[in-house]
Amino acid sequence: MSIQDNLNKINSQLPEHVTLVAVSKTKPVSDLMEAYNAGQRIFGENKIQEMVEKYEQMPNDIEWHMIGHVQRNKVKYMAEFVHLIHGIDSLKLLKEVDKQAKKYDRIINCLLQIKIAKEDSKFGMSLSHAKELLRSEEFSQLNNVNISGVMGMATFTTNNSQIEQEFKRLKTTFDELKSIQHSIEIISMGMSGDYQLAIDCGSTMIRVGSSIFGSRNYSN
Repeated sequence: MSIQDNLNKINSQLPEHVTLVAVSKTKPVSDLMEAYNAGQRIFGENKIQEMVEKYEQMPNDIEWHMIGHVQRNKVKYMAEFVHLIHGIDSLKLLKEVDKQAKKYDRIINCLLQIKIAKEDSKFGMSLSHAKELLRSEEFSQLNNVNISGVMGMATFTTNNSQIEQEFKRLKTTFDELKSIQHSIEIISMGMSGDYQLAIDCGSTMIRVGSSIFGSRNYSN
């Protein structure tokens, strides 16, 4: 099936309240433009340099989402245009985003990345760490970031009951954090293999790549 067919199929299955982020990492601009011409306007990249290059070549009505792990020294390259940063896992990173956003007189939307997986390789903060951040004096002084939700990545496993438990943990975390920070509205969880389960568990934003663009080529 074509990229347009894949997008149409996924969109036909999505409830109205769920946002689709097309994960376009490693894919050429021609593929992204095929998705764009099919109506897709939200793209997710996991490397800032690649996202900047695509931003410069593509239409300016696209919402660019940074979905990968963010190094603080790279924030400045995307601060002018990034719409949503999914992977905020520390106050230090949030302060850097705030500092760089201020240079462009922007408020950048951010999601707190919560560690829900058992794997050590997954980034993210604990619920207690996230609460501490939101209640901190330092956070209250940041004027150029908006915490608009949470993001989590489930364990890479075929055990659906484990994935479901982890997704439900993120939903519970979301509920607790929303009582502290009322701007929190997004739950970003679910990818190509598990987005239906994620939606059942409360996801409002899914990150789908291979089901739209086909498998990735990492040799480039």
